Amino acid sequence: MKSDIKEGLAWPEGVEVKYEKGILIVKGPKGEVKRRLLDPRIKIEVKDKVLLESLKATKREKRMLYTFHSHIRNMFKGVTEGHVYELKICSGHFPMNVSVAGNEFLIKNFLGENSPRKITIKESVKVAVEGDKVKVEGIDKELTAQTAASIELLTVVRGRDRRIFQDGIYITNKDGKELK
Repeated sequence: MKSDIKEGLAWPEGVEVKYEKGILIVKGPKGEVKRRLLDPRIKIEVKDKVLLESLKATKREKRMLYTFHSHIRNMFKGVTEGHVYELKICSGHFPMNVSVAGNEFLIKNFLGENSPRKITIKESVKVAVEGDKVKVEGIDKELTAQTAASIELLTVVRGRDRRIFQDGIYITNKDGKELK
């Protein structure tokens, strides 16, 4: 059944919002986030709030409209509070040396390996190592989450018994959720 859907999102104080040519730009105290939100069946307007509207919307348009709604909420949270992911370093067999050098995240001596494992940190994301904790912060939720996931995937153990070799770096707190 088709129905008309109209949603509005008010932005927090100190935030500026623009929508031009399918790109939503949100500026706040922590920085600026841009995202392409373009769908021919969904109309987006910026007045006193961000208005999302779809006339005679099917299930597909409804899903897309509420997806846009969530992306915009995440953008508002990012430019005001920021997104934070926490990881824990676990090394039982070999002492790992974890460090950040410029825009590279390095892990030395993982399971006794000679060559270091490394990834390039995405721009606008900050990574800090404090003891056995790694903190990943940023204003773009997707980039921040992908950086945390890449760090976790960097220490995947292959060819050994996972019940015994539990060394690695694991996500302990996601943004907005607490893992147990």
